Amino acid sequence: MSAGYPDRKSDTIGVTWRRQLPDEFTCVDLTWVKGKIEHWIRFGHAAGTQVIDRNRHIVFFPPNTVFAFIRWVANDYGTVTSRIDILRTVAPGEAYQTLPSVRPGAEILLKIHGWPKVEEVLLHVDRIEAVGIDPVETDPDHWRHVAHWMRAGEAPRAYTTARHRAWLRRREIAP
Repeated sequence: MSAGYPDRKSDTIGVTWRRQLPDEFTCVDLTWVKGKIEHWIRFGHAAGTQVIDRNRHIVFFPPNTVFAFIRWVANDYGTVTSRIDILRTVAPGEAYQTLPSVRPGAEILLKIHGWPKVEEVLLHVDRIEAVGIDPVETDPDHWRHVAHWMRAGEAPRAYTTARHRAWLRRREIAP
């Protein structure tokens, strides 16, 4: 899934597919009313999309998938809510946290509120992509690191290709 709201050209999977959806999939409700409610996926590889209407979609993620979910809401006076959650979907029986618009829930790797901090996370994601790494494949511990350092008011360490190679090797040894 690309940055921004779900690609209008992407495959649309209808209600029939939704009925056949495996129980272990995580569903994320996306709403887009320009300038009022903007929920979107910044990165992640959805297994499918169901279009409800022109302003609402549901995206489906299989277990053990990482994605970034952004929620922004405004009223006549400005921004009301701005947050980013980087989440890992879970398999049946695994523990998870509940979040609005995410069913049944997911493991929270990063949770940041407030537009200036959300923007910092988005820039961090951009830097990861700039070195050729898919943020989905980033070490989950790195997202936790980013969240902790940002809450402390400090800059997180950069995610380097060397650190990424170490993560991939560690994942091979102990999946």
